Amino acid sequence: MSTLLIKLAGPLQAWGTDSKFNKRMTGREPTKSGLIGLVAAALGLKRADAAPLAELRKLRFGVRVDQPGRLVMDFHTARRNDGKSDITYRYYLADAVFVAGLEGEEQLLGKIDAALKKPWFPLFLGRRACPPAGKLSLGLKTGASLIEALRGEPWQAGDWYKKKAASEVELEIVRDAAPEDSYAFTLHDQPLSFDQVHRQYTFRHVVSDIKAVKIPNPCVSLRSEIPTKHNALTEVL
Repeated sequence: MSTLLIKLAGPLQAWGTDSKFNKRMTGREPTKSGLIGLVAAALGLKRADAAPLAELRKLRFGVRVDQPGRLVMDFHTARRNDGKSDITYRYYLADAVFVAGLEGEEQLLGKIDAALKKPWFPLFLGRRACPPAGKLSLGLKTGASLIEALRGEPWQAGDWYKKKAASEVELEIVRDAAPEDSYAFTLHDQPLSFDQVHRQYTFRHVVSDIKAVKIPNPCVSLRSEIPTKHNALTEVL
């Protein structure tokens, strides 16, 4: 098995698992259905292509939170055919950076890697209003498991964020649960069909490792105190 790492960064991202028309929420990290949808678009798959989607669905998925970003809301007014208006609220993650990983057979991952560099369809980070910034593929890690690849990849946060962080940071990894995991929760984002007529999703078991990775901060500069004999209080004592 090998792992393909994908950097998900941009001004805005939106990864919903349960959204209604007038309230479009986002998760705090990318979803498996969202990333598989991005990969399917890069490969040029149609929404009704069932067999290739089943192959992508078997890939083990995980994501490392390098820069959590902040939640923002966009207020919309949508006019209906009958002349009335609907108020909608759309939530996004701003200034977030994630490293997603797909573990599977090297041949399939190599095909995905090439497609991400020359995608068939335009790619988005969850919604069409969210184009990615910079290159997506961080390369194929041959022979590395999902956890090994996510733990070994350098920190991808922006320099401005690193300068504000502590001297050592702890990064969270949210991943597909393994059979040996004794604790897990469920998310309704395992895609069965992206067909616009009848989209289908099922549940998957997920594990969150809050302190999975510890990385020293390369942007922290140690301040040395300048010794001085001056004492301002001597003038008033």
